[in-house]
Amino acid sequence: MSFDCLARIEVIDEGSGYALPPTVTISGGGGSNAAAVALVLDGSVKRVFVSVPGSGYTGFPRVVIDPPPPAPIPTTLAIRMAQTPQLVLQAETGVQMLLQWTDALRFTNQWITITNVALGSNAVLLQDFGATQAEKRFYRAVPPVPATMALIPAGAFTMGNCMDPSEGGSDELPLHSVYVSAFYMDKCEVTRMQWDEVYVWATNHGYSFDNVGSGKATNHPVHTVCWYDAVKWCNARSEKEGRVPAYYTSATQTKVYRTERRDVLCDWVKWNVGYRLPTEAEWEKAARGGSSGHRFPWANVETITHSQANYYSEADYAYDISPTRDYHPSFITSNLPFTSPVGYFAPNGFGLSDMAGNVAEWCWDWYGSYAGGSESDPTGPYWGFNRMLRGGSFWFHSANLSRTACRAIMGQQFAFFEVGFRSVLPKNQ
Repeated sequence: MSFDCLARIEVIDEGSGYALPPTVTISGGGGSNAAAVALVLDGSVKRVFVSVPGSGYTGFPRVVIDPPPPAPIPTTLAIRMAQTPQLVLQAETGVQMLLQWTDALRFTNQWITITNVALGSNAVLLQDFGATQAEKRFYRAVPPVPATMALIPAGAFTMGNCMDPSEGGSDELPLHSVYVSAFYMDKCEVTRMQWDEVYVWATNHGYSFDNVGSGKATNHPVHTVCWYDAVKWCNARSEKEGRVPAYYTSATQTKVYRTERRDVLCDWVKWNVGYRLPTEAEWEKAARGGSSGHRFPWANVETITHSQANYYSEADYAYDISPTRDYHPSFITSNLPFTSPVGYFAPNGFGLSDMAGNVAEWCWDWYGSYAGGSESDPTGPYWGFNRMLRGGSFWFHSANLSRTACRAIMGQQFAFFEVGFRSVLPKNQ
């Protein structure tokens, strides 16, 4: 102390396990209004700086540094050999798990579900009474695929502008064949309610975000989230459900990406586990709904109106035949953004809504030119300067930008009210 104010705080025990600076609480000592901030390096509190000295202190105040948030509990499955196999399962409280078995480990093997179990704070002991001494069984514990996701089957499609080349940018060509492995995709854009649920869990488990996210209502898409936010949210969603996360802080893939801004590269990603952003190829295959050679996510017509999507209608394009122009009249309110509830419009052939309009959607890829030949599960350039957006939005994004082949870019650090996202999950999850 100096005179009647707080001048310095010394750290006696640095602690460990801190991913973010903890809250510092100052009380007692006869004074008030002092405040301090902690400096964290390598998981420990190295220093505490007095940010506001306060006044009226006649003795030493009590300084409390909050403990680090609990680390997510990894899902573990242990097998005890007995006449009847005993399986010990543990994960985060509230996590739902499917306990499954198969008789061979092959890429195409069929996993058979024994039971669906909700985990509490203690490990759960289960027995496989269907197993016999003569057979061989392999076991795994996996979370069920949410009913809010749709299966996008494996197969090749033609990527790029398949209509008049003059109606799109040169970067939508050349047309090329792309094979995409099967995956699940959110049927709707991530809502404000979904975002908040994972966000609250994440910030209590060592995650930090650039933006808190916004939304017109709980059933409208979340918006004003940057690419970094979306990627970390996908990781948090994985860990919250007991899945292995997809994104890491380096090519060693040992430290989960939870904090700061990191320009995650292709080899920092475990592509076959956890929630993640779709690649551009995955997004376009999903948006086409199983059909090819069409301008929009629907296959019955090559035109667009406000009955099909929430977009900004203009008379500049022959295929924009909406009888109402400008913003969608059903969603104009006194305040921006003019988003619509997710799932308001008819889905495409894969059961996906809002693949045209509402909010533009972050994709994984760095921006770059298309390859000239056929590809299989492309992940875009290894490095770049901007990330991809797809789908157009309500905000001065005309029919042209709502086309399935249209490509938009934005710096990954930016967050605007016309940009949101949806996530994907590998099929083997």
